[in-house]
Amino acid sequence: MAAIHSHIARLWVPPLHRSSSSPSNHPKLLLFRHSPSLSLRAHSSAEQHSHSSSSVIDFLTLCNRLKTTKRKGWVNHGIKGAESIADHMYRMAIMALIAADVPGLSRERCIKIALVHDIAEAIVGDITPSDGVPKAEKSRMEQEALNKMCEVLGGGMRAEEIKELWTEYENNASLEANLVKDFDKVEMILQALECEMEHGKVLDEFFLSTAGKFQTEIGKSWASEIISRRKSLSANRLS
Repeated sequence: MAAIHSHIARLWVPPLHRSSSSPSNHPKLLLFRHSPSLSLRAHSSAEQHSHSSSSVIDFLTLCNRLKTTKRKGWVNHGIKGAESIADHMYRMAIMALIAADVPGLSRERCIKIALVHDIAEAIVGDITPSDGVPKAEKSRMEQEALNKMCEVLGGGMRAEEIKELWTEYENNASLEANLVKDFDKVEMILQALECEMEHGKVLDEFFLSTAGKFQTEIGKSWASEIISRRKSLSANRLS
């Protein structure tokens, strides 16, 4: 407790006349010094703030894996400089930001869902169909990883919000989840087109796996534009 008092004394500066009086005689410091309940509350608050900051930095450090883990679909096709999981989620969040308004749909919630929908991959990695992991098992692994990440964050309202957003997406349980699911596919085929253009590869499987699976008008429209551009590029190469 003496350390707290010493810290406050060092920080305290008398207004307008720094050297004219001693901080130890200031009425507010005297009140603090002689009030055990105030001292304990301040100490508890400092501990809580320290614990919260520690949990946040631990969580953010874990999230760094999203920046360094490459999306496996591109790695499996030998794409150099393949996008990371964080790259993928970031462009999806931009999609949510710039998409046209849809009645009854929250743009802010779409952005949040996009930013957390693959967050569990910081622990389990990018599990793709080529890994042969059953869908139910993949979901279980990711749920377990998500819970662990939220424990690292220290629980609380923010952790619960992340869980709620992730579950909403996983279950395709809202208009926002429907749209972000479409953004997930749109981002993938746009990335596939960009890889085809840059690396001279043919990545049909990414387009075939998403064909007919878009749920929203925005998703269908954007996917159609990407496919149209791909056809034009293919025609130009053949001509």
